[in-house]
Formats: sequence, C-alpha cells, structure tokens
Amino acid sequence: MENSDRIKNSSDSKLDSMDSHPTKYSKSKPSSAINAHASNLGDWCIHPQRSPSVNNSVKGSPKTKNLLNDMTLAKSRYGDQKGFWESSSVEDIFMNGDLKDERRRSIGCGQKKIQENGVVQSYKSVALIVGVTGIVGSSLAETLQYPDTPGGPWKVYGVARRPHPTWLAKTHVEYIQCDVSNTEETKSKISPLTDITHIFYVSWVGNEDCSMNAVMFQNILSSVIPNARNLQHICLQTGTKHYIGLFETDTSDTHDSPYTEDLPRLKQPNFYHNLEDILYEETGKNGLTWSVHRPALIFGFSPCSLMNIVSTLSVYAAICKHENKPLVYPGTKASWHCFVDSADAELVAEHQIWAAVDPKAKNQVFNCTNGDLFKWKHIWKVLADQFGLEMVGYIEGNEQVSMAELMKDKDSVWDEIVKTNGLMPTKLKDIASFWFADIAFQCENVLSSMHKNRVHGFFGFRNTTTSFISCIHKMRAYKFIP
Repeated sequence: MENSDRIKNSSDSKLDSMDSHPTKYSKSKPSSAINAHASNLGDWCIHPQRSPSVNNSVKGSPKTKNLLNDMTLAKSRYGDQKGFWESSSVEDIFMNGDLKDERRRSIGCGQKKIQENGVVQSYKSVALIVGVTGIVGSSLAETLQYPDTPGGPWKVYGVARRPHPTWLAKTHVEYIQCDVSNTEETKSKISPLTDITHIFYVSWVGNEDCSMNAVMFQNILSSVIPNARNLQHICLQTGTKHYIGLFETDTSDTHDSPYTEDLPRLKQPNFYHNLEDILYEETGKNGLTWSVHRPALIFGFSPCSLMNIVSTLSVYAAICKHENKPLVYPGTKASWHCFVDSADAELVAEHQIWAAVDPKAKNQVFNCTNGDLFKWKHIWKVLADQFGLEMVGYIEGNEQVSMAELMKDKDSVWDEIVKTNGLMPTKLKDIASFWFADIAFQCENVLSSMHKNRVHGFFGFRNTTTSFISCIHKMRAYKFIP
C-alpha cells in the first residue's frame, strides 16, 4: 500500500516531521493565513486533547524545549489562532505530564454551549451508546463529554448488561443496565428515551451467533426509531473480520490485504452481514443516515471487553513477572515478523463521532486504523520494558504455544497478584482473553486501507506504540494491573 493511503498528505517536509511529536491541529476557525491549507485538508483536521496537568519541573527540559519549538513552527504554518496558543499550556498541547502520551483527538472544536458556571444551557445532540462498558463504548462516553466535541454539547445514555462499574462513574453518562437480547426488557427501558438523536452500536455477544446478534440490534432499533422523533444517524461498528471471516469459521476464504471497503462479502456466515442488512433496511424506510465502521485490532482500556488485547498481554506479563519468568512470545514466526495495523479506541470513537455529524461521511462504510504499522516483535519489547521483564520473544524453531493453555491454571496466581498489589478485584477470566491473543498471534499481514477516509475528510491518526503504552498506564491508574 502506498504510504499516502495511511498518512495525512503534506507537501511541507517540516510539517511531516512533526508527526513524530504529539501534535495535532484543529477544526477551529482558521485565520486568513491558513484558509487555503485548511480547505485542502478538509473540514476535519486535528485538535489537541485536554490532558492532566504536569509537574512544572519538566517544562524546562530539553524535550519540552523541542516541543515548544514545534509550537512555534505550528503557529507560523497555521497562523496564530488568536487566543488558543496563549491560553494553552505545554501540557494541554503536548499531552500528559511525562510528555510520552501522544494520544490526540481528531475531531476538532465544536461550539461551546456552556454557561460561565459550567452548566450546559441545552443539549444539541443526544447519544445512545449500546455497549458503553466496552473498549470503544467507554471511549465514546469519555469523548462525548468534552464541550468542544462536534455536534455537542452531548447528552449521553449508556447501555450495558452489567451493573454500573465504578471506573465509568466519572463520565457524564446516564447509565442503563439492560440485557438487549431480551426484547421486553429492551422495550421497557429504551423506548422511553424519546430524545435520542444518534445511536452508537458497539455491542455483540461473544459466540458470534448470527441470530442472537441480529436480535440484539433489532431490539434496540425497534425500541428507539418509533419513539425518538429527532433520531438522525446510526453508527454500527463491525470490524476487520468482514475481510478475514469469523474466528470460528474456516478462514481460508479471505481477501488479500490491504483491505478496501468495497470488497465483497465473504461467502461464509458472518453476523456482520446480518447487522448491516438490518441497518440498511431500518434507515432506508425511516429516512435516517448511517455509517459502518470497521476498526482494526483495537488498543484500548476496558476491564469488561471480550477482546482486549492490551489487557490480556498486560496480565500475561504481570504473571510472568510474578513467577520470575521471561516474556516469551507464544505466537508463530510469521506473525512475529509481519506487519499489522491497529486502532486506538479513542481514535475509533472520534471516527464514529465524525461520521455521525459530518455530512460528507453519511451512508458510508469506513475502515479505521491508526494510520501506521507495527510488528509484534517491536511491541513485545515495549511490553517487556513496561513490566521490567527479560524479553525472549519468539524462540526459533518453536511452534506456536497456546497462551490460553499456558494460563489455564493461573487463576490463583492472579488472585495473589491482585491481593499483593492492592488491585481492583477481578478474576482472570474476566480481565484477560487468552484465546483472543492466540488468534491475534496467528494472523499475518492484516492491513486495511485508510484512503477512503482521507477522501471523505477524516485525517485522524495515532502512534501505535504510544497508544499501547497509554493503555497500560490507564489500566495501572485504575488499579487493574500492577
């Protein structure tokens, strides 16, 4: 794939060099000096994320001074953006206090309808997030609460089968515990939400059952569409399995990468097809717009996700550390050396919000990746460093060892780690999906094109290594891993 398919085009080499730093630019009103360039990039450029404050002692470091130089370059290239640079501290522009977190928001500034006392005057949009405790669902809940999120201010309903988790309490979500596979329960709890304007459907059942996943999605739409008169758009998240097939099926019938959104459906059964068919039918007969999102392997934070690769690898590393064992890669040689892409959960959330509110993204299918590539052998070194482990990696001549098999008797070990480190009480089966790691470590050259996104105006990206580290740090901050 051409590099231009994966990164934001720019004719300025100095600007391109800034991709290695945690800078992004915004959909703020451009000054006269940048109107031409802004029109070339499209409406959806990039904006720095709000971040925690930093220790003042780091502000004079050489790294910080380099970042300040980048600020000067950005100002000269994009104009002064009156009031923005002056009111933004180094940490606001260049992420968190240790200056290592490059996670950045890609969805620009929206109008701030906040009173001086911080109380929302009125909500412009109302979101229903189905699967709010999952990796992307929790990122959506967090991102939608920002006052400058496009389409906002947003009121947010969050639906999940589990009781309201404590780690989700800080987000401004009206939480609804509901088993959406139960038609009557869904109708009784979701139908009264008559003010919904946008649905973000990021839920599925783990056995990938076509009929049950279809029932869940249909239950939500049947409960919302007849009652929410201001409903405008439905975002449906599926994934790369559209191109390679489900885990439980024969994967010999797959498409060649890089995957583009116009590739035909595989012949094998896939609940993604059922969900898409329901989406097209319901939006077509009710005059609604839609978008389908196919993220790559997702890096994100959630202790409630069925497929959380970062959580799984972190738990594996923590157990290796506890037992004084080296960090061995239990995958295949081919997967150790091949290129793969991923999608930061926060980026996926921004991607869906963009599609929900930008007219150029309506009624389209989009891939979603960070825009760069990685190899497991590089991420493995990062994982070892994060846990202070000796990295062995792939052992030449070894066939793939099942991580699920290696970890099957480690429940008591994890219980001891939780107790010793004062972690949030979790069970090994809930916080790690070793079966999923086994599948990920068999996949080769799973790569999706982002070209269509660029054509339609989405230029969001992430540094995959930084995304991986950031997820580990967040899990530690919430006391889920040592």
